[in-house]
Amino acid sequence: VAMNEYMGQLGEIGVDALIVTDIGVLMAARRVAPDTDIHISTQAGVTNYQAAEALAALGASRVVLARELDLAAIRMLRAHVSPELEIEAFVHGSMCMAFSGRCLISQHTTGRDANHGDCVQACRYKYHVVEEKKSGNFIPVEVTDQGTFLFNSQDMNMVEHVADVIDAGVTSLKIEGRAKSAYYVAAMANAYKCAVNEYMVQRGFENAQGQELKPLIPSEEPGDKIVLPDWIGQEPYKVTHREYSTGFYYPENPTSESITKGGYINTWRWLGSVREHRLDEGRVYILAKNKITPLMPIEFLIPGAGPIEYQIPDHDLRDEFGHEVPEINHPAHEFSFPCPLPLPTGAMIRAKVR
Repeated sequence: VAMNEYMGQLGEIGVDALIVTDIGVLMAARRVAPDTDIHISTQAGVTNYQAAEALAALGASRVVLARELDLAAIRMLRAHVSPELEIEAFVHGSMCMAFSGRCLISQHTTGRDANHGDCVQACRYKYHVVEEKKSGNFIPVEVTDQGTFLFNSQDMNMVEHVADVIDAGVTSLKIEGRAKSAYYVAAMANAYKCAVNEYMVQRGFENAQGQELKPLIPSEEPGDKIVLPDWIGQEPYKVTHREYSTGFYYPENPTSESITKGGYINTWRWLGSVREHRLDEGRVYILAKNKITPLMPIEFLIPGAGPIEYQIPDHDLRDEFGHEVPEINHPAHEFSFPCPLPLPTGAMIRAKVR
């Protein structure tokens, strides 16, 4: 009853869609939120067109495919389902050691349920095996002297292969963002959106202003190669990540585990965000998040474009009261510094970790 009331409330406030797995919940959603789209979760494990069509017949407008499908399987599924059924597929982020994300390790070890969106990714921890009849006899699961992280899946990175995914008939690209920062989400969403824009323009579906020239219809075979600006391919390495792979999209090179380390790779740091840019003063006002020092090389991350490089001036850094300071070193406080660049509110500031 509470769930049905909740879905009804979500429908009333105008959410875009409800993501569901259970068929009973799907049918209830159609009844209590009849004007809200229904998307089928990846945890439903949709791997074939018969399952997709059956769910569409029950009222689903979109299916989020299981992450285990390759491009050929997606192409076949697209060819056998109604053109009105939208297909969503993962293109970036943490992979899961369990099929379609149906894992209980986090719940068992920490009480945080992956199936309720609260996974701590406990599969990344370092494990040993204990034989049932030899209590206390810990056996390291190892392939080197340092051991192995048996369940530690590589992250997915398909930004340079977006054309292949769209050609296969995928309607929506899904970026995994569980337990990720606002900076991570902004950087990756921007990179993939710009990659899609390049695809649409270079294939002739849109012009440079985003105006439609012809409808996007999935092709039976991959199209011409799309050339992306270098900065797009570099963006995944400027956020927190693990070793990358292309998931299961290419059978000749499937995803695997990172067997020597379980930690994150983090070579760039989010320094703050632009609160206001006063062109008449030639100053940018920011909300600081990490330390910023004079002459530090930084990048501004802005929506819809590549990063803008800049160097922090060697003087005239000021705090929220207008007093000059030697460096910016107080998170969650406002500061300003000279900057002639036209920057939008919300632009993020980052720098490479020294």
